[in-house]
Amino acid sequence: MRLLRIVPDNTKFRIVHWRRLAYPFSAAYSVLVLVLFLTVGLNFGIDFRGGTLMEMQAKSGKPDIAQVRQTANSFGFGEVEVQEFGNAGDLSMRFALQPGGEVAQQAVVTKARAAFADAYEFRRVETVGPRVSGELVQAGTLGVVLAIIGVLVYLWFRFEMQLAIGAIVGTMHDIVLTMGFFLITQLEFNLTSIAAILTIVGYSLNETVVVFDRTRELLRRYKTMPIPELLDLSVNSTLSRTAITSTTTILALIALVFFGGTAIEGFALVMLFGVMVCTYSAMFVSTPVLLYLDVRAGRLDQSEELAEAKARV
Repeated sequence: MRLLRIVPDNTKFRIVHWRRLAYPFSAAYSVLVLVLFLTVGLNFGIDFRGGTLMEMQAKSGKPDIAQVRQTANSFGFGEVEVQEFGNAGDLSMRFALQPGGEVAQQAVVTKARAAFADAYEFRRVETVGPRVSGELVQAGTLGVVLAIIGVLVYLWFRFEMQLAIGAIVGTMHDIVLTMGFFLITQLEFNLTSIAAILTIVGYSLNETVVVFDRTRELLRRYKTMPIPELLDLSVNSTLSRTAITSTTTILALIALVFFGGTAIEGFALVMLFGVMVCTYSAMFVSTPVLLYLDVRAGRLDQSEELAEAKARV
């Protein structure tokens, strides 16, 4: 029985050659991310910013966004964000955090229900106070930082120094590009977004480890092969596995985007972008970095020489 081969075994794509396009693209994207972060900023959700979020659906016809916004602004609770989302007839209102504690937040909900209950069905109402939102910001930030530090420590001990540097560059690159997705699309950044970023870090680590394990194996086998050819061989030899893993993951995420509902749509969109970025990064960013490092030096060759010396004795 012939096995399925998505990518032929004898592929010889010049992966490393494309760094001349990949590096300028990633550098320009990273600069754009920095500029947007300093000027526009993230669209923090109610988890981090505090306030009241309401999601409603029109009982009949299409919602009048302008009328809803005008009515909500007349409540006297500050400027209200009103926007459509999901299916036709769905809209969300976000009120800023009100002074006065929980009583003030509840007054917002009461007034909104009284004004819109006849024409709209309330699907979701969330209220987050300043103390809770502050604690969530601290906990989310700490969780991401500790996870990244743990991954970097693992990579440092998992590989020789040169390979570890390449893996660290790839992981940080994927995080920056993913944050750029939030900044460009202004997708709401909330606790679900933190979960998506941590998942992408794990996926990035998985992709990099697979390619670099093969690179280390080929370094031991072909000690005289030019480094560009060896790196191309390491990527091409794992290309079939990468294609299968990425394709199946992307298909599952596309299904979640279209059929998973609004609750996980944001998570699925970020993951879909992250999987594509991690696949691109493992081949065109972190692997070509090894061209600029002396990957034949260090513990790898020393361990080989030590083993050969013991065998001769």
